[in-house]
Amino acid sequence: QAPDSFPPLRNEAAVHVLQGRMKGIQGHCNSCYMDAALFSLFSCTSVLDSMLFKPFPLCDRNVQSILRDEIVNPLRKTGFVRARSVMHLREQLTEKGQCSSFTNAEKDPEEFLNLIMHQILGIEPLLKLQSGSQKEQECYCYQIFMDKQEDLVVPDVQQLVERSFLSSDLKLVEIPSCFIIQMPRFGKEYKMFSKIIPSLELDITDLLLDSPRECCVCGNVATLECS
Repeated sequence: QAPDSFPPLRNEAAVHVLQGRMKGIQGHCNSCYMDAALFSLFSCTSVLDSMLFKPFPLCDRNVQSILRDEIVNPLRKTGFVRARSVMHLREQLTEKGQCSSFTNAEKDPEEFLNLIMHQILGIEPLLKLQSGSQKEQECYCYQIFMDKQEDLVVPDVQQLVERSFLSSDLKLVEIPSCFIIQMPRFGKEYKMFSKIIPSLELDITDLLLDSPRECCVCGNVATLECS
């Protein structure tokens, strides 16, 4: 355990601490969905550090301390988290979530995020989305859904998000404080893409609802949008 607080890893420090054997979060008993989610959320960014420290109205302090002291701080300090620490968290989630399979079954990352953010910590939804003229919907993460497209062999995240929003007629109602994106996947037998290039920056200009944008013809503020 690392009871002291450690900042997220950046640049050369991230490479030095996280690269090599026995690094990252140790997998055990179908924990890969949670290991990958926790690593993505906390190893190199502080945008969700409020989950570790802030006493939310519904906050379960025991789960919060396990997450902070047994997983996030050791990951940032030494670059390694043992499987037992993640199992400790999974046992608590099983107890709090009325679901007996969190300790042994593979889950969807969205199910894990909804449980820990909404039911256990009581965090407000991070995303507000709207499809066409339908009612606004709130969620904690966005999963990319799209049909197979032959022109995309090795896509980047920017391309996937834009095409997914377009195919679902979705818009972001407002700029999110944190944009958690789940990549497309189809289980163990079939993967839609063998590789996806991470976009180090994400341009959401065209994904925002009613946001002023430049006309691609004349350069003035656009009055019409063609999908």
